[in-house]
Amino acid sequence: MAHSRTLSAEETEAFGRELDALRNRHIAELGERDARYIRRVRASVRISELAGRLMLFAGFFPPTWIAGVLLLAFSKIVDNMELGHNVMHGQYDFMNDPEFSGKTFEWDHSCTSDAWRHTHNYQHHTYTNVLGKDHDIGYGTVRVFPEQRWRAFYLLQPLWALLQAVLFEYAIAIFDLKLDRYFKGKVSKAELQAKLPAVKRKLWRKFIKDYVFFPLLAGPNFLGVLAGNALANLLRNLWTFAVIFCGHFTEHAEVFPASVLKNESRGAWYVRQLRGSSNLSGSWLLHFMTGNLSHQIEHHLFPDLPARRYASMAVEVKAICQRYGQHYNTGSFAGQFFTVLVRIFRHAFPSKPARQAALQPAQANV
Repeated sequence: MAHSRTLSAEETEAFGRELDALRNRHIAELGERDARYIRRVRASVRISELAGRLMLFAGFFPPTWIAGVLLLAFSKIVDNMELGHNVMHGQYDFMNDPEFSGKTFEWDHSCTSDAWRHTHNYQHHTYTNVLGKDHDIGYGTVRVFPEQRWRAFYLLQPLWALLQAVLFEYAIAIFDLKLDRYFKGKVSKAELQAKLPAVKRKLWRKFIKDYVFFPLLAGPNFLGVLAGNALANLLRNLWTFAVIFCGHFTEHAEVFPASVLKNESRGAWYVRQLRGSSNLSGSWLLHFMTGNLSHQIEHHLFPDLPARRYASMAVEVKAICQRYGQHYNTGSFAGQFFTVLVRIFRHAFPSKPARQAALQPAQANV
């Protein structure tokens, strides 16, 4: 594992001040260019969905059907990653446009937006890679760090991971229900029942849309549209799974004990976000199709800034990390995802935690 230099309390705070300065500079620049960008993203989602569905209606034969599937998958991916995910972070609240309000935006996903805002925006981004606090670590079915307690259940985790990838939107939809904690007695029946109605409504609405309404609308091409919608959803699920798992479960990503949260300063929070996140290098198209989660480090440092800015911010973030001796975890998509797969297979078996670069001492002094 690539190690970062342990920072003193003074260095930790200086590191944080430099990142705050970078953040404040970009906040001051927010304006029409950012607004115009997200409106174009919304337009691309709508146009590609319409084009994709029309091509699927045209017939169950290549190349029209294949083009329809790819366009619809493109629309769903961009809707979820570059539009929905980023808008729900409040990145475009500065526009004061109700359609781009982070508090009310609804996306084309089986997971309710309110559940996502709670589990992702609050829990995950507050407690990034903190054991027992960040429930995104393994998503309840996969052991990706040796610090996670091993259970015999994990022996089959390559299969659990594959099923999760194929059904990813549904896994995320029920994730906020915390069924694993319910079966362990850590979540009451009343708490579970309070969340169930909203989840059921969203799952049912999505199912009707893709697997009943549009196939019936296609008339004699019912099966072609049904199959096309299913394949588009599958492609979106596999892509999203790969991107999200590359964000925090790569070879050099770190996990932390809950003790790091005690008296954690702003600078120490920045350090934890950096060390728990992983970037992907690649083309503009890759960054766009990942919703700029290819810049996962910058996203975790600045989650409420428009993601379109992360590429330019990354240059300065990397320079700051170099000055403070902090490892900037980045690599190709294929390379990073390979290390994720290695983690999934390796930690299916009992394993001991490797020695980590010290993080707690610097935090304990601030």
